[in-house]
Amino acid sequence: MEALFGPTLIGKNGPVPTSSLNSRFVLVYFSAHWCPPCRGFTPKLGMFYDSVNSGSKQVEVIYVSRDKTPDQFNEYYSEMPWLALPYEDKARIAALGNRYQIQQIPCLILIDNQGNMKRNTCRMDVTNKGPNCLSDWEQALSR
Repeated sequence: MEALFGPTLIGKNGPVPTSSLNSRFVLVYFSAHWCPPCRGFTPKLGMFYDSVNSGSKQVEVIYVSRDKTPDQFNEYYSEMPWLALPYEDKARIAALGNRYQIQQIPCLILIDNQGNMKRNTCRMDVTNKGPNCLSDWEQALSR
């Protein structure tokens, strides 16, 4: 994961070593403050995240910002309970967008622990199935 995200991610209480990621499901969330569909989906994703992690942590989300300014990033990220790639890491943000062929936002993808994309319909999964989508993700990871 460090090769993808670098040594450190941003967490709510400061830097988080990327090596500490150990959730069963790792989602990468491409989104931006200026994007109306993103602003509509982020609260749903937040409720989903809180719900599936209420017992033990099953899901981690890494926000990859498409914001235009650091202020936009900071304001938008303040609404999110998960981790983020540093806004300043433009090269890594571009590389992730290219690697996963991100054409539009919001985009939520499931990756395995080698960084391979296993499912690119996670936004629809969360919207349509809520926590019940975890069984679909489990199947996707086992393929």
